[in-house]
Amino acid sequence: MCSVLDATAATESDRRDADHDTSVGADTRPAAGVVTGRAESRGRGTWLDGKVALERARALLPGLVLSAAAAAVAVVAAPLLGGISPLLIAILLGAVVANLGTLPTVFEPGVTVASRRLLRIGVALLGLQLLLPNVLALGWGTLAVVAAVVGLGIAGSMALGKVLGIGWTQRLLIACSFSICGAAAAAAVDGVVNARKRELVTTIALVVVFGTVMIPALPAAANALGLDSTQAGMWAGAAIHEVAQVVAAGGALDAGSSAAAAGGGALAIAVTVKLARVALLAPVVAWIGVASRRRTAAPMQTRRPPLVPLFLVGFLACVALRATGVLGPAWLDAARLTQTALLTAAMFALGTGVRLSVLRGVGWRPFALAAASTIVVAATALAGVLLVG
Repeated sequence: MCSVLDATAATESDRRDADHDTSVGADTRPAAGVVTGRAESRGRGTWLDGKVALERARALLPGLVLSAAAAAVAVVAAPLLGGISPLLIAILLGAVVANLGTLPTVFEPGVTVASRRLLRIGVALLGLQLLLPNVLALGWGTLAVVAAVVGLGIAGSMALGKVLGIGWTQRLLIACSFSICGAAAAAAVDGVVNARKRELVTTIALVVVFGTVMIPALPAAANALGLDSTQAGMWAGAAIHEVAQVVAAGGALDAGSSAAAAGGGALAIAVTVKLARVALLAPVVAWIGVASRRRTAAPMQTRRPPLVPLFLVGFLACVALRATGVLGPAWLDAARLTQTALLTAAMFALGTGVRLSVLRGVGWRPFALAAASTIVVAATALAGVLLVG
């Protein structure tokens, strides 16, 4: 502010001197450096800004192209591998690339942007999948089960993580990702707590491992317990971590079922229940944002996590947009493909951070917490399904 005022004062002084100089032959043309110099300075500033932006774009391009190419491979390979989620394939590709050799530094800036920015845009677009009337149609009993799964899952995981001696941010990432919606929840929470990259990557890896185990395990357990199609679908939607993993498990439950052909099988119920859990992402992250700001408040603190991150506002805007009904099936399909592409590219980028040496250095505690969180969430969901269904 002072520099602006000083510059203004100097300009005014020059102008006054020129106005009051009435001597014969006085040069009333603008002095060099007053007008012409300012114009040249603005020109140089614009040129330099453009040059910096171009250099930054060039630095990001290799990593973004690599992430996009890996996402394309994962999307194409998914149907050929029995319908495995492209997100899972992408993170495995990233892990393979990372562990076969060191990723050249030229790719690092773009890969870092993909792991953060693209992931958060994908989370925002997830809101377009959420149709609130369908969620409310589940009934208050099922919605209560969903709320219990999220609430008890987070509380139980946080308590167990504290007993295991795990740091606050790591156990919070695990608790929310296992209780709400996997990697998307981890990214959302990371946006308000500023966790370390290793903690986020560890959480994503644990979601992949334990969520993948749940795909065959839950249908087998549902069959052993004698659950009908509706109960099994509710359990899958309430217990499994990722939306894609829920789809895979729901498809397995519906295999050979006549109810599936009528659209009333386990898969449809599982996805709707899962989206009800996704609907709780916004209020949970907003609450965590408030709690995080209180934890990090200090006299010397200059940077605190945002109360409501921009991508969460985007998520809510997408939910509202879907509720208006203005988007037709073609637009929703395009948005779904875009979301899948963004999340798949982001998963590859995150996968490049899943190094076996790093995971070995993490120790057994996060794995123990992930296993315990899976059990808590699955047990809470099953108890609720048996009570309601």
